[in-house]
This record gives sequence, C-alpha cells and structure tokens, in this order.
Amino acid sequence: MRPVTDSHQISRAKLAYIIDSTAAPVCIIAPISSWAAAVTGVVQGYGSSPYSLFIDSIPYNFYALFTLTMMVCMCLMDCDFGPMKVHEDNARKGDLYTTPDRPYENAANEQPNSKGKVIDLIIPIFAILIPCCILGLLYTGGLFEGETFVDAFANCDASLGLVYGSLVGILIMLVYYIARRVMGFKDFMDCIPQGFRNMVPAVLILIFAWTLSAMTGQLGAAEYVAGVVDSAADGLANFLPAIIMLIAAGLSFATGTSWGTFGILLPIVVRVLPLGNPLLVIGVGACLAGAVVGDHCSPISDTTIMASAGAQSNHVNHVSTQLPYALTCAGVCFIFYIIAGFVQSVIVTLFGIAAMIGVMFLVKYLTKKKDASAKA
Repeated sequence: MRPVTDSHQISRAKLAYIIDSTAAPVCIIAPISSWAAAVTGVVQGYGSSPYSLFIDSIPYNFYALFTLTMMVCMCLMDCDFGPMKVHEDNARKGDLYTTPDRPYENAANEQPNSKGKVIDLIIPIFAILIPCCILGLLYTGGLFEGETFVDAFANCDASLGLVYGSLVGILIMLVYYIARRVMGFKDFMDCIPQGFRNMVPAVLILIFAWTLSAMTGQLGAAEYVAGVVDSAADGLANFLPAIIMLIAAGLSFATGTSWGTFGILLPIVVRVLPLGNPLLVIGVGACLAGAVVGDHCSPISDTTIMASAGAQSNHVNHVSTQLPYALTCAGVCFIFYIIAGFVQSVIVTLFGIAAMIGVMFLVKYLTKKKDASAKA
C-alpha cells in the first residue's frame, strides 16, 4: 500500500496509524484467530464454553469497535488533529516524513511488474496464506489427532502454527507465480533476503522491547495491581468494567503486550465476576479492550513496532501521532464502560458508536475553527 498512499500524498505516519488501527482491533474481535484462541485458553476451566464467553464479549469490546468507527470517520471526513495534522499538512506539500530522521527513505523501493495483476495479490493472500495459517493453527492444536475445531483453536500454538502456515504458503506462492509467469524462480528467491533486510530495524527494536518487557514483568507490578483489584472488587461492582479497562491499559502500556495483559487479568476478572454475574461478559470485554488500548499507546508494543516498520515510518513519529487518537477513543470507551456497568445492555454499544461519530464531528469543527483563527 505504500506506493498507493504515497501517490495520494498520505503521510507515512498516517499509513502506520491505519495499519495499526485495523490490525489489533480486528484481531481481538475476530472469532477465528490466534487471539481468540489465546483468550479462550486463558479462561479454560471457568465454565463449559470459554469460546462462548469470548463471542459474547465482542459487542462490549468498545475500544476495538470505536477505533474502527473513528478511523472510518477520520478517512471519510478528512479530519486530523494533533501531531498527525502536521504530518498530513506536510505530506500534501510533498514531505511524507516531516522529521529529518528518515530511516527507510533510502530503502529499496518495489518495482512494479508489468505482468502482475490485482488477482496476483488477492489469491496469494486470501486463497493461500490465510487458509494455510488457519490450517497451521489447527494442526498444532490437534485437529488431525481427534480434537474438535473449537478445541483445536483453543489449544493451538499460535507462533508455531503461523510459522508452518507461512512456510507452506510461500512454497505454494512460488509454484503459483512461476505458473502465472509473473516471477521466475531467481526473482522469487531474491525477494526473500530483501524482505529479511527490510525487517532488520524492526527486529532489533522488537528484541530490545521484549527485553524491557521481561524486566518489567520480573518486578511483579502486574501481580500487585491484580491483587489490589481483587481485594477492592466488592465495593466497586458497577464501576469494575471501567476500572478493569484502565488497569489493563496501564499494564499493557508498561509491558508492551496485550496477550500478556489479558493472560494476567482475565483469570482474575473471571474470579471476581463469577459465572452468572451479568457484569462478567462486560468485564471480559473491558479487559480485552484495555489491553489493546495500552498496546496501541506503548512504544515497545510489537504490533506498534511492526506497523511503523510496515509503513516505513519513523517509529517515534508513529507513536506520537497515534497517541492523541488512541487516548480520544479510550476516553469515550471509559465513559461508556461506566454506563455499561449500570445499564448492562448491548444497546450501550450502539450509543457509544454514535457518540464516537459525534466526537469526530466535534473534532472536525474545532479543527476548522482553529485553522480559521490561525489564518485570520
């Protein structure tokens, strides 16, 4: 997508935000994904169907739903604010990076192939890579050894399954491209080391980020905070969804991992809000939402790092431009989790989406007013 967005004068920071906002928020509400498998695996033993608990929590995952709503509104309304507006204004003048630090500016640009067609992108991704990765997950979960489809997803090894699926997908793509005469064997093989070279900066950042995350985890802050929530749960029952979201966001920001966050908090949420409690589903949704909030805001999050690497944007630029957007959406989520704690109905989600749209109209109005004052 980089050549497409570059041709429309969209900044690299904006492209990184779009990637990040359509990645984790989609994964955390996707019924068939490694994220769903991770969640159901964490809450195993708490009821007859952990997968059903995950499905029921999707309408209450406000941050995922509101972020997607906010991003669509932002694109349709051409509404930017904060540091992102500076990047977008500069991009319209031809500067896609804004800052002097441009680590990817001299990276090798992909040259278009005259033989390639749109179908050569769609088939490898949707008909080869995604099915292969799903089969890889099911394979590591024991589907071919007698496990049910749902249990195979719940028990899968996500990292290993995605590696298996990607390797098989690459081999099938090699045959496909040679058969289509889009690429030769040598050209295809040349792309693999080039891809590795392009990923070196992101891999180095990830290594340092994981090291910092491990050190943070050794301090035991996550377990301490979880214990405080457990002990104070009785007196704050209706406010628990909002509190859970804030704690999950803080832990995810500090550790840089949404998976680790809901791995720690979900068992506590299920214990504090036992089966039969109407707040259980809302609490699970708040925990998952808060984990993604912190994941979006954290500069050491692997998904944030990969988004800036994929867009070839300066990583600090991506974090600083995305932060106001993430915090705006998180603020709306916090308010509606308080409401959901008392109303306890899925209708709150619809009002929340409407409120998010209203906030974007308000932001656009205030931005226009500020621009008019600056010109005057």
